[in-house]
Amino acid sequence: MFRHCSPQFLALAALIGLASSACSPRDSSNRSTAAAGDSAVGVESETSAGSARKVAEAGDFKNPESARYDRDLDVWFVSNVNGDPGKKDNNGYINTLKSDGTPDTTKLVSGGKKGVTLNAPKGIAIQGDTIWVADIDAVRGFNKRTGAAVASVTVPQAKFLNDLAAGPDGALYATDTGVIPDPKTGLKHVGPDRVYKIAGRKATVALESPQLQGPNGITWDSNDSQFVIVSFLGPGILGWKPDSKDLKPLGTGPGQDDGVEVLPDGRLLITSWADSSLFIMDNGRAAKVASGIYSPADIGVNGKTVAIPQLMANKVQLWELP
Repeated sequence: MFRHCSPQFLALAALIGLASSACSPRDSSNRSTAAAGDSAVGVESETSAGSARKVAEAGDFKNPESARYDRDLDVWFVSNVNGDPGKKDNNGYINTLKSDGTPDTTKLVSGGKKGVTLNAPKGIAIQGDTIWVADIDAVRGFNKRTGAAVASVTVPQAKFLNDLAAGPDGALYATDTGVIPDPKTGLKHVGPDRVYKIAGRKATVALESPQLQGPNGITWDSNDSQFVIVSFLGPGILGWKPDSKDLKPLGTGPGQDDGVEVLPDGRLLITSWADSSLFIMDNGRAAKVASGIYSPADIGVNGKTVAIPQLMANKVQLWELP
């Protein structure tokens, strides 16, 4: 499936140790990070969780990073990095998929056009008629119906804003993976690892901890009144309550985790680059439900359907959960 990788994303692959596996057509699903600590568990290849079924696949994206379903318009919004994930090149864009996976090539938002600044958009959150995206060191808002720019909030000292989630307080929370462009390696982890809070068009540090290990995906879990954060540079899956400085280990996956969503029954749905998988975590125990999904990025959920952007394959897949 992967016979060549773009130079920009060889840098990303090097950062996470995927230069050989992510650019190869081989399935790396048999590799997993060893469990560590009392709460650690491995991801099982055959489990009672069942298997997800791929129901659609759409191409013609440019490094799609995040997908988010909007019930009002019955579409998936997809952020496209379109190049170097850490470069301010103003060529990122947002387009849509129909709910069944039918592609829509129209670009709702395009960096460099109509007064829009959008460099390397990643995580998406939707509040009312506004699409919010994390964009390196800013959080930008656009009208979800017209694509018009409505807000841009600079996040001081941010290095690599990655995912974005709306909290119960109406604020936005963004993870900062703590990597910067490096002329030798492409991307280099320098920290600090943080979560920012964006409220009233102002960004502040809500959490800073080395335990975050390159925080990537973040989502709000209303069942336990906490955020769930997954680590990209470690295997940790963590719970965090707003205004707290403490992180609660919820278990571990195979590592290099990216997207995370909470299912209606409280289970966690997570993607992993380490073994190209989609897995479910239930009470600290992880079970793989799909494999062979290369470079699986920030997922979105609509009922039993999950949209998985494939960052390095320029595709978005829809899977039906068991």
